[in-house]
Amino acid sequence: MDKKTRVALAALLVVVALAAGYFLTPSGRATWNLWFGVVQKADDATSYETRKKVEDTCRAMVSSYEGDRLTWEQYRDSEDREKQGWAEQAKMRANKTAATYNNYILENSYVWSGNVPDDIREELEYLP
Repeated sequence: MDKKTRVALAALLVVVALAAGYFLTPSGRATWNLWFGVVQKADDATSYETRKKVEDTCRAMVSSYEGDRLTWEQYRDSEDREKQGWAEQAKMRANKTAATYNNYILENSYVWSGNVPDDIREELEYLP
């Protein structure tokens, strides 16, 4: 090996060692995670399977919420204590679903990039 090749190889090894050392530090790990987080979001935003999964999950939660909301509305004013209990349980389930749904929408908003399907609500309201 000639001298130029050895110097180039040594310089390359120093650069690789410094880069490897950097990625072992907290700021290096943060840089690494940020990069792959951005790549993952881009993949998810352009992936049909991801979009379909998010939409199907939203639709299932809305369906569950609506069922519990209707049960609550039907029995909340009943004079029967058992039916009032059903209403209260339905209300708690609906509000839990609303909290989960609203958080899920926030976490997955990048999937639609401002183009939310008409049947996907931006948020579910809590029952009083």
